[in-house]
Amino acid sequence: MYNADLPTRAELPTAKQLFRSTLIALGAAVVILVTAVLPAEYAIDPTGVGRVFGLTQMGEIKQQLAEEAARDAEVVELNLGPPADAPTVATETRTDEMSVTLRPGEGAEIKLSMIAGARAQFEWTVSGGVVNYDLHGDGGGNSTSYLQGRAAPGHRGELEAAFDGNHGWFWRNRGTNDVTVTLRTSGEYASIRRAA
Repeated sequence: MYNADLPTRAELPTAKQLFRSTLIALGAAVVILVTAVLPAEYAIDPTGVGRVFGLTQMGEIKQQLAEEAARDAEVVELNLGPPADAPTVATETRTDEMSVTLRPGEGAEIKLSMIAGARAQFEWTVSGGVVNYDLHGDGGGNSTSYLQGRAAPGHRGELEAAFDGNHGWFWRNRGTNDVTVTLRTSGEYASIRRAA
């Protein structure tokens, strides 16, 4: 087996060469940060190079998604429903219809107040385009997502409440035109409302 000989002192780089190499690496890192990372991650493009290569658009989408996720989290926090020790609201069998119009990028939520095990049939349709949606529930410290979809023109089915609280739909218009979502419900729930 052959091992390479150790380099001589004359073959090793000098301190000046190491310092120069470090500066070159630092400069390259700054260039990559300014021309690629900032545009792609944060939509910050001081040089304009990111827009040419489509990185700025990618960053803008990431920022928009982060803002929407933060807004959606606020909606869930605001609609936690009654506390766990609140008295159970009696359910009744009822039928309702509600419509919401969404501008491009806008979202809306409609909730049913239900007790655990209650059932409601539903159908929602979209006129003017398609929407992304999340059928979910929250209340009393519980939360769940029953079903999610993208670019849907509508959906129908039955919702069975997993626990006491608010159960319903969140829709977001990802298109470029206004759309109207019409929801029809029938079943065992105490109330229906558009969430803030």
